[in-house]
Amino acid sequence: MSSSRTGRPPVQRAARRPVAPRPLRENPLRTLVTRARRAWDRPLTAYYVILGGSLLITVLGLVMVYSASQITALQMSLPGSYFFRKQLLAAAIGAVLLLAASRMPVKLHRALAYPILAGAVFLMALVQVPGIGVAVNGNQNWIALGGSFQLQPSEFGKLALVLWGADLLARKQDKRLLSQWKHMLVPLVPAALMLLGLIMLGGDMGTAIILTAILFGLLWLAGAPTRLFAGVLAVAALLGAILIRTSENRMARLACLGATEPQTGPVDCWQAVHGIYALASGGIFGSGLGASLEKWGELPEAHTDFIFAVTGEELGLAGTLSVLALFAALGYAGIRVAGRTEDPFVRYAAGGVTTWITAQAVINIGAVLGLLPIAGVPLPLFSYGGSALLPTMFAIGLLIAFAREDPAARMALAMRQPRFGRKRIGGSQRPRRWNTMRRRAPGARPSGER
Repeated sequence: MSSSRTGRPPVQRAARRPVAPRPLRENPLRTLVTRARRAWDRPLTAYYVILGGSLLITVLGLVMVYSASQITALQMSLPGSYFFRKQLLAAAIGAVLLLAASRMPVKLHRALAYPILAGAVFLMALVQVPGIGVAVNGNQNWIALGGSFQLQPSEFGKLALVLWGADLLARKQDKRLLSQWKHMLVPLVPAALMLLGLIMLGGDMGTAIILTAILFGLLWLAGAPTRLFAGVLAVAALLGAILIRTSENRMARLACLGATEPQTGPVDCWQAVHGIYALASGGIFGSGLGASLEKWGELPEAHTDFIFAVTGEELGLAGTLSVLALFAALGYAGIRVAGRTEDPFVRYAAGGVTTWITAQAVINIGAVLGLLPIAGVPLPLFSYGGSALLPTMFAIGLLIAFAREDPAARMALAMRQPRFGRKRIGGSQRPRRWNTMRRRAPGARPSGER
């Protein structure tokens, strides 16, 4: 052994331990996206999104109807809550329809297609009978029910076209007839043209646009060839251009696109411009609920067609983006229901309802933003109007029923157990709760570790 200069033995140094590599930090954004995807892929996600999103839109719509309609009601010498109470009554009836539609089997929905279509056609023809039909804002599309209650049958025509068209295309697909263009178009297109003709007799161009969107949605889901699809679209565009060109009112609405002043030459763009003023004055968080200035006689139809503008003024950009997010989630959930089913009727009906609600929301919001002509259609589930709310809530019930019919969703619902009111076996066993689709073992075995 070698010794050091001091005569002492050298000190034995301990060998260095290898340094363990530090675990890589996960990207929080990537982790959040992964968790969101896993949550969205769960079987009941579409069911909860459709139910929760539609209820949130309806409740927020009731609040905004109450806020936006008070001044209009007082100007008409009515109580301030007049329009709100009527909308609340319609929402209560609509909730019953939603619950009934969500519990109906698919066979019953298909059986209701022809009666709903026949009833809608009869009521839409009844509108043109003198003494029965009522004109509102220049459009004769209403039936007086007595008192202050009126019915707009064209709103039920949308639901009729969705159910009847879905049933028709599903039966033709079962017989493998959709490969022939005549079976794809007949009798779907003639029936849709009949409904459009009855609507246009009353001058309601906005509802006709929504009905046309539903027709194209059904044809697209049925796999219409590009040439056939483009041909029908060209004919519809030509007819729309003729109808717009022959009406001074529709030409005036088209001339107000991008207007920034109430008067732009001979055309009065008061409503379109004040809708922009309401959105611009709201800022990020708005002026506060009930604090809108435009609803004090400056903005026509503040509680119906332009309720989105009042929402932007009182709740700001945050409120309008929340409404847009709810509609986007509702539309995406409807697309998921239509894409995951094997039943052709469910696919066509879910796609038709999704097209209906999405197209109507885009047309209404686009008109308020000044990007589209004012079509006079309400914001689904949000604007005032019982005739529009009732069939829309029934259509939401259809989507909920279809989401429940998915095999994975049906299995997940069957595995759920109530939290309370369950009898205990042996007196000490607690009811179990399933947080995932994988069932847990009834009892964990001891591992021997302490």
